[in-house]
Amino acid sequence: MSYMDLNLGITKVQKMNRDMVHTFAAEVLRPASLELDKLDPEDVIARESLFWDVFRKGYKIGMHKILLPEIYGGGGFSPLEVHMLFEEISWGSIDFMIAFGVACFPAFIASMVPTDFLIDNIIVPFCEDEEGKIIGCWAITEPDHGSDTLGPFTEQFSDPEIARTACRATLDGDDYVINGTKAAWVSCGTIATHACAYLTIEPEMGMAGGGICVIPLDLAGVSRGKPWNKLGQRALNQGEIYFDNVRVPRDYMIIDEESYEAILDVTLSTANACMGAFFTGVARASYEEALAYCKERVQGGKKLIEHQLVRYKLFHMFKLVEACRAFSRAVVEFNFNTNPPFTHYSIASKVFCTQAAFEVANEAVQLMGGFGLSKESTIEKLFRDARAGLIEDGSNDFLALVAGEAIVNE
Repeated sequence: MSYMDLNLGITKVQKMNRDMVHTFAAEVLRPASLELDKLDPEDVIARESLFWDVFRKGYKIGMHKILLPEIYGGGGFSPLEVHMLFEEISWGSIDFMIAFGVACFPAFIASMVPTDFLIDNIIVPFCEDEEGKIIGCWAITEPDHGSDTLGPFTEQFSDPEIARTACRATLDGDDYVINGTKAAWVSCGTIATHACAYLTIEPEMGMAGGGICVIPLDLAGVSRGKPWNKLGQRALNQGEIYFDNVRVPRDYMIIDEESYEAILDVTLSTANACMGAFFTGVARASYEEALAYCKERVQGGKKLIEHQLVRYKLFHMFKLVEACRAFSRAVVEFNFNTNPPFTHYSIASKVFCTQAAFEVANEAVQLMGGFGLSKESTIEKLFRDARAGLIEDGSNDFLALVAGEAIVNE
């Protein structure tokens, strides 16, 4: 189902790209995600799994490189276009949207500081890949560190005590030696070829003494855990990565401790802005499922849509979806064009849109009654998917504290 776009300046080409991606989301991504949702995590990423066929199709049409600059072979889309495409992909499958999103992380972060080495070895090969052979992951979360890794410029972020158990990178000649574990929440961690690893270089600086390193995951000393068995977004594989004296050439260290906090702030702003776009799609998908059902289901001698209370509930859901799009799109357009970004706006978008998506999905389940609880319904999966959004990419509670501190210190 299409929506009325209140932006009168959208071009025919932008509408065409949006509609093309929507068709792919409806015909490929959503059916695949519903099928993969039923499988055990190990079966989702098995060699013969449907996942790989869909992933390759996504790469073939460039879904993995939407955020990458055109100069390197990336999509070269404007912030507005990025939001439009991300909403459509997420409407079809938030699982695959996040998988495509993290797949680009090493190349995307490298494109911020593009050395010749990074261009030739990371960015261009990724953009040229049409078969899903190069897959990135965002390796930031750790067994002892979750949302607290996402608090740049807060007081506790520079506390040395917090960083003592973190995954470490130690310079040894021309190599960095990596030791530690990245936790089970690393999206695409079980299948990635490269990790964009956020590490601790100088623990005396606390979490602020970090670095960002692209780590080829075929190096000696790298091992993986099992894919995580979780409530929602089950087509998105997540799992631990272990580093045991892994030697990485110094050229792969994109950011060192001198600029880590600033680049982490950009990372957080970008990721949370994208999450706002993603969960606008989830909210819209949930609303449309409920609306379609209420137009057909008969109770009390008439269709649900004819009951006044149902109309009231549907209007509230519609209102939230439109608010998500307006707010998250504005944040993407502003912060993608602003350096340094106003990260508290990205956080506000993420928190608002994920909460709204959960509220809409919850109300949709309620309207659909027993069928909404059935594994045969799409909304049952959307409800579980939406719940995960309140935690991933920083729990909403913690992010609100980070944004609150930024607001107070303005």
